[in-house]
Amino acid sequence: MTTCIRNVRTMQTEPPFEIMEGVDVVIEDDRITAVGRDAGSRISCDKVIEGRNRILIPGNVCSHHHYYSGLARGMLISAGPQTDFIQILKEWWWRLDRGLDEEACYYSSLICSLDAIAAGTTSCIDHHASPNYIKGSLSTIARGMEEVGIRGATCYEVTDRNGGMREVEEGVEENIRFAEEVDARKRSGERVLCEAMIGGHAPFTIPDAGLDLMRDAVRSTGRGMHLHCAEDKYDVIHSHHIYGKDIMKRLEEHELLSDRTLIVHGLYLNDDEIRTINQYKCFFAHNGRSNMNNGVGYLRRITDVDKLVIGTDGCGGNMFEELKISFFKHKDEHLPFWPADYVTALNRGNRLVESCFGDGRRFGRIEKGYVADLVLLNYHNPTPLKKENAAGHFVWGMASGNVDTVLVDGRVVMEEREFPGIDVDRIYSEAARVAQRVWNTVDRIRP
Repeated sequence: MTTCIRNVRTMQTEPPFEIMEGVDVVIEDDRITAVGRDAGSRISCDKVIEGRNRILIPGNVCSHHHYYSGLARGMLISAGPQTDFIQILKEWWWRLDRGLDEEACYYSSLICSLDAIAAGTTSCIDHHASPNYIKGSLSTIARGMEEVGIRGATCYEVTDRNGGMREVEEGVEENIRFAEEVDARKRSGERVLCEAMIGGHAPFTIPDAGLDLMRDAVRSTGRGMHLHCAEDKYDVIHSHHIYGKDIMKRLEEHELLSDRTLIVHGLYLNDDEIRTINQYKCFFAHNGRSNMNNGVGYLRRITDVDKLVIGTDGCGGNMFEELKISFFKHKDEHLPFWPADYVTALNRGNRLVESCFGDGRRFGRIEKGYVADLVLLNYHNPTPLKKENAAGHFVWGMASGNVDTVLVDGRVVMEEREFPGIDVDRIYSEAARVAQRVWNTVDRIRP
């Protein structure tokens, strides 16, 4: 299928933030094949999208999400004290994930995908947990993603927090099973939008034997690892107390660091550990809103990380909102990191997407040969919009409410704020029903 976005202004979201005026963007199947003035006039197109007075940008990437949090919004349950990070986990998140079943995971995936696309996010890197529904859970998450049409990856967060080594083994087995399922689908020629990673909760709930199993899973599947690290001081203290070493040293000894590894949070990693992450060319996800919500502190070493990407840690998929709040929090800390730095880190999520899919396709630019994951904005700039100030417009002006039309893999998944072929009202109504059932279950679960 050939699609043409006609007479549009394009804006790249990585330096030097080039802008082109009044061009056509031609898409054949999943790839951009031409960008230029009247580029679509010489081609017979199956679909034409009018881009006049619109701005076209590469799709945003949420580089760390928790789709299982989709049904937690406004959750009404009885909970005990939450004065430190471990209490927050035990009283809230670890009770929620124990209340999830197949139906809950499915509707969480549907609504998180819809919310993300509506906010201009075309890819979500998910990190999943549902201790009472492990086997098959990643396929359920992937099904919701692909039915809505968002791109992404998912993994199961290996942990021993509920069932010791047996739970660790089941988590590793689910990561491997899903990766093999994805490989089989690709061999059959099927279109795959959701890839696999090898997930782990955090080092303080993964014993050395579990890290060994994760290392073997990374090797056998060829996937990268996705892991929380040093979100709170407790993770660091635990590593020093139990293992007598820094967290990154543990991971390095278990051969879990590589250029496909995604380290998340990292607030309390030391200078040597940041150097180690950079040495191995790991991705590093900053989640500003979540850090504030959990009261764990602020990532002051943000400027020292080479491959910084931006996630939400389950606080939705709206990256315009995430970027604004993270930027203003950083300014409040009186640290040097500017709109261009944040927008560049957000776009770098496309390098993570390339790493996850590993098939040579390129993402994150409006350029011939790149995959057509694109967002059309109805944004009227009240001041000149140039490459020198494009990132400032992104942070200070552009918002999810400007998102008009979204393409993923060259296909229109939202057009003029409507989702073609999807009964959105029914999905949200069913999600509310499932959420109430989950809340009732969670309320009976004790930490």
